[in-house]
Amino acid sequence: MQAASLRQHPQQDEEALVAVIEFLTAFALFLIILTAFLSLAQLPLSSNDPHTDLVDRAATEALERLTANEGWLVPELDGNRDTANATSEWHLHNTVELSKGNLQPGLISDGVLDTQRLAALKNITEGAMVQGLGLNDGLNMRLLIRVTDSSDVEREGLILFEGGTTRDSASISSTASRSFTSSGETVQVSVEVHDGGKAPPKLEMIEVFPAPNGGSPEWIELKNPEGFAVTLRGWSFVRLGTTGTLNYLFTEGVVPGNSLSILTGSIPAQDVGNASTVFDMGSSGFLGVGSIDGLSDSNGRVEMRYAYDTESEGALVDKCVWTPGVGVVGGSSLDWNYSTRAWDLSYSPTPGEI
Repeated sequence: MQAASLRQHPQQDEEALVAVIEFLTAFALFLIILTAFLSLAQLPLSSNDPHTDLVDRAATEALERLTANEGWLVPELDGNRDTANATSEWHLHNTVELSKGNLQPGLISDGVLDTQRLAALKNITEGAMVQGLGLNDGLNMRLLIRVTDSSDVEREGLILFEGGTTRDSASISSTASRSFTSSGETVQVSVEVHDGGKAPPKLEMIEVFPAPNGGSPEWIELKNPEGFAVTLRGWSFVRLGTTGTLNYLFTEGVVPGNSLSILTGSIPAQDVGNASTVFDMGSSGFLGVGSIDGLSDSNGRVEMRYAYDTESEGALVDKCVWTPGVGVVGGSSLDWNYSTRAWDLSYSPTPGEI
């Protein structure tokens, strides 16, 4: 009996082994099916916060709009959309046309990053860019375009464009990036979207020419230090001194990004240098020309103010004050010194130059 029982053990072992193999095979098949299901489902690993998801999606979609094609512009004609003259050549239009028209900027032409369109970004205001990229109310953006790799080592890290509102006060932000390779360089386009408050536009008053010689005009030089253009709507200038007080409010006009502009008493007589735009402030009497004084020669003050549409009075942004002790004489200007944060008397005015 004992011998017969021993002869049956090998058969039982084989049956047990087969059962184990069948179980492992079935379990492995289950794991394969489960892995395939999860892969097809592509379950997102998100915060489950709708606002965070909104910002993430906005950054992705904004980058897609900016880098998917050439973009387009529907110009404005007599306050209406001029659809008959809609064009993909938006980069050939000036700052005023771009600020008034319906714009969706695009940077890609024939499948590559277009340098002409890239250069034209300075003619777009931040507001037009935000609207053109389809961002929801309450969201702002910052655009950064830089060279990340180049056959020319000195160009690596070169910033081709930077502008927009920083995320200093933001609670949520998201960045989407895409890289393009052309002519031995890799350029990265990054769009950062956030819920931070919109920064006020920036303009700097950097030189004032109150006492011209001969028939030259008085002038004020402005600098836009930001990448995006700044519309002059909402900006005002106040003149005080022996020639009286006068306020000048801009209702139109645009200063391109990273450029200089000149406010002058006479456009035909003005030396513009490298200034991108020139604005007439002579017909209003704010700035004079020749023997006609707008600004006081030896004792005056100019203030630059900015007001949002909802504000009745602008806030002081910049000012230039001179007294008899400063020593302003004919042909001299007041030049802003970034190092000392003060106005220096200059006997070599440089309109359109820094």
